[in-house]
Amino acid sequence: MQVHKNSKGQAVPSSTIPLTKKDFEVINDTAVCWLGNAGIFINNRGTNIMIDPLLEGFDMKLLIEMPILPKDIPSLDALLITHDDNDHFSKQTCHDVKSICKEYHAPKFVAELLRAEGLNGIGHDIGETFSVGDMKITLTPAEHNWKNESAQYHWRDYKLEDYCGFWIETSDGKIWLPGDSRLLKEHLKMPQPDIILLDFADNSWHITFEGAVKLADNYHDADLICIHWGSVDAPDMNTFNGDPVKLAAAVVNPERVHALAPGEKFILKSH
Repeated sequence: MQVHKNSKGQAVPSSTIPLTKKDFEVINDTAVCWLGNAGIFINNRGTNIMIDPLLEGFDMKLLIEMPILPKDIPSLDALLITHDDNDHFSKQTCHDVKSICKEYHAPKFVAELLRAEGLNGIGHDIGETFSVGDMKITLTPAEHNWKNESAQYHWRDYKLEDYCGFWIETSDGKIWLPGDSRLLKEHLKMPQPDIILLDFADNSWHITFEGAVKLADNYHDADLICIHWGSVDAPDMNTFNGDPVKLAAAVVNPERVHALAPGEKFILKSH
């Protein structure tokens, strides 16, 4: 696990590993890549999806280089969005892959926002399952409606169903992205995943560090790919400043904590 500290004390990953067109070709397994921030790229035997890609146009200074820019992506079978915060729903990224992205999936409210942008937004309820290629994808519950407490951003009443995680079943194993969320009782009653894409931010509108450890130890065999860390130049914001080394020191089976470099591949293996 390659984790470094910058001059401001933030934990940061190793240098970005660029993605190329070859990474989107048919392969004999399922590769999972962290794109930085909360973004994920999955190549499931040639079916390609991205989740919450923030590849350009963010309004805060970044600490990393993007592994790929939208103009260099050859094709996407689908792009998935968990919620409408701009570090997850990058309008610029979504627009700039429009010509090569077949469809966009999200909770129903976010799908409305996608369609308002002229994009093929397909909305789903929590618990609903849809397919992309051979992948079966189910929306899992999340609680992240912090905007209801913000004078600046509370322009509508946000509901729990406006936020989600994604449970992804493939022939190679199961991947779970709980998403930005407080720890919910439902999160502790899932089937055993093979990979958890773990936001471990110690923030009251995220899972908190204690909650991340509890979730990780509840699924003590799952590989843990750390996300939502080491990407944003915001040393005073706990939402962006998790440290994978501290997480590994707190969970059972610490060897399963993976602090990938942006663009680094992790091969899904069923446990």
